[in-house]
Amino acid sequence: MTNDLTKGVIWKQLVKFSIPLILSSLLQTVYGMVDMIVAGHYIGSVGLSAVNNSASTMQFITQILMGISTGGGILIGQYFGAGDKENCKLSITTLFTFSMALGLVLVIVVAVFAHRLLALLNAPALEEATSYLVICAVGILFIAGYNATSAAMRSVGNSRAPLICVAITCVLNVILDIIFTAQFDMGVAGLALATVISQGICFFVSLYIVLRKYELFGLRLTKLYVRADKLKSLLKLGIPVCIQMTVANISWITVIYSINSYGVLVSAGYGISVKIKNLCLLFITAMSSGSAAMIAQNIGAREYERAQKILFTSMRISFSVSVLIIAAVELLAPQIVSIFTSETETALIAIKNLRIEIISQIFYAIFQMYHALALGSGHTWFVLVSSFVNCILARLILVIILNHVIGLVGIYIACMIAPASSVPVGFWYERSNRWKKTSGHIISV
Repeated sequence: MTNDLTKGVIWKQLVKFSIPLILSSLLQTVYGMVDMIVAGHYIGSVGLSAVNNSASTMQFITQILMGISTGGGILIGQYFGAGDKENCKLSITTLFTFSMALGLVLVIVVAVFAHRLLALLNAPALEEATSYLVICAVGILFIAGYNATSAAMRSVGNSRAPLICVAITCVLNVILDIIFTAQFDMGVAGLALATVISQGICFFVSLYIVLRKYELFGLRLTKLYVRADKLKSLLKLGIPVCIQMTVANISWITVIYSINSYGVLVSAGYGISVKIKNLCLLFITAMSSGSAAMIAQNIGAREYERAQKILFTSMRISFSVSVLIIAAVELLAPQIVSIFTSETETALIAIKNLRIEIISQIFYAIFQMYHALALGSGHTWFVLVSSFVNCILARLILVIILNHVIGLVGIYIACMIAPASSVPVGFWYERSNRWKKTSGHIISV
């Protein structure tokens, strides 16, 4: 159930720990893509646009919850690395309780303001998108609970259990998507209902796993509480991540708003390319998450040299895989896009966007590993600074300028170039050795 990541051959430990994370991310991405595939073939461009715009809003909410769970995961990982089991348990219960409370609040907010939120995005298929989002809002509570339990499991070195949860979710979502949309003709509402049911099952399976291991996690539903000191530490670590993700989403919302101004076909095509790009990016994000967990344990154990080696090992692996992914996508873009739609114009838009933006993978492969070093060290402020440079100073400004000068292709180029701006920022952070100064080990934050 646990895995000491402070010992052993680094690349073997990294690969062994990251493979379940990669598979888990793959399955999560696939079950998100299923909605787009079913919408494309059974509903059409209106369905694709509705799902894309609603999914963007849900991603915004999900990343807020991920920011909180990331802060909790860092705290738990460092306590675990330091061998402090009692504070590890207190942190887990605080993370779970606070996440569920926050999730409940967000359910209400999104359900009430769904129409207004989508109107702000200038969503072309507004009514269909609203229907999808209102139903999906219920699943926010399940997302909050799953993020908390999976963060706890990964922080103690267990990346396999979250994989099992996501695998169950993926299979169930595919089956329900087909039943509700293809058989019952429920449209986008059927897609949303399938997603919520699948998320609920995923949460309850992960909760069952954590509750069974009381001696390790110390979680009991009859004894939920929030420890003020642990919440303070969790928020100090998590809030910068939330802000960072908010900053990233603000820039993407600007992109989506600009894309939507070109009409429903462009919106649908962009939605397809986003799903494919996210699928291609999952190896890097999973490797970054695995590296951050390993680094957190090693920082807790004061193994600074090993933490640095983890950074460079993960960077080499991610860069090599990214080059292969870029080559494959450039070659097979038409075939990949055809999985989602048979509408020629929508497909051509998706292919053009995909072939331009996929190049940014090489930049993500580098700066995401620097982010892993910062997260493992508890320097979530650095991730915020890096994202501000990437998303606001680069992407947002470039999108506005190039859209005005070049048009639609200018937006694609801006999104491809922007991630490169975080690479020198990460290089400076690692070379400065600031990551070794962990605010008294995070544990005493």
